[in-house]
Amino acid sequence: MTEKKRKSTEEESAKQETGEKTEEPQEETKKDKKEKKKEKKEEKKQRKEDEKIEELKEENAQLKEQILRNQAELENFKKRMREERIKDRKFANAELVKGLLPILDNFDLALERERQNESLQASLKGFEMIKRDLFKTLKDAGLEEVEALGEPFDPTYHQAVSTEARTDCEENTVLEEMQKGYLFKDRLLRPAMVKVSVVPEEDSENEENTASEEKGEG
Repeated sequence: MTEKKRKSTEEESAKQETGEKTEEPQEETKKDKKEKKKEKKEEKKQRKEDEKIEELKEENAQLKEQILRNQAELENFKKRMREERIKDRKFANAELVKGLLPILDNFDLALERERQNESLQASLKGFEMIKRDLFKTLKDAGLEEVEALGEPFDPTYHQAVSTEARTDCEENTVLEEMQKGYLFKDRLLRPAMVKVSVVPEEDSENEENTASEEKGEG
């Protein structure tokens, strides 16, 4: 009985040792799973943080770009405002000068009409001096006469009010200046009213016939 009991005790001890050995790997597996789960969780968290950082970087880049655009627009606005102020100052007296043009016209008209009147020569000299001084003052401010007489007709600066058939000059030549035109600092205040040369009807018909004949021969 003692031997059996001893063997039984040894077998139980062996079973207990075997059981303990088999339980150790199970405990390590659970631990590994926990570690892996924790690592995955940390990796996921890290990915989210990295994504958030990238988003912030992109937003920052967009903000910087927007700031640069706004600065450029502001500089362009300031430049336009400076140019407008300069332009306004440059042409500030344009309307005032334009209002004085009829006075110059009256001087020119009086001097032209009464030039042959001997009794008015002294008065005309005084008028001429006043007109010359007035024009000099306006010229110093920026007024200039439009070149017209003998020049090719230019609709930008000339207004044709009549025509005359001529053979002694080029077509569309200004023959007569009926009213002076003026510029103020390169801006047109008033076009010159002029008479313009045209080709006589006979010459025009001959040119048309010649052109038709050449076209027919061709």
